[in-house]
Amino acid sequence: MSSNMEVLKLYWWMINAAALILYLSDKLRAKQGRWRIPEATLLFSAALGGSAGALLGMLVFRHKTQHRRFAILVPLLLLLQMGLDLYLRRPDWLANLIR
Repeated sequence: MSSNMEVLKLYWWMINAAALILYLSDKLRAKQGRWRIPEATLLFSAALGGSAGALLGMLVFRHKTQHRRFAILVPLLLLLQMGLDLYLRRPDWLANLIR
């Protein structure tokens, strides 16, 4: 595997861990009635590549699951990021899919 892919893999783990921690932190802050993490920040963490961590945080911590924007955007971002990952790993997959 190329060093570029190793860097991307490390980035993926780090951004997803950060997104998961953000969702946990916001959930705990909500329970304590404290200052909250802005929704834009939570969604931005998912858009930066942390959609798997964001979705895991939503499901495990039962956080933002009733918000339509989160329920639609986070899984959609995950699907888009999975497609991008597949394309980066196997650029010919789309051509093979169409055949």
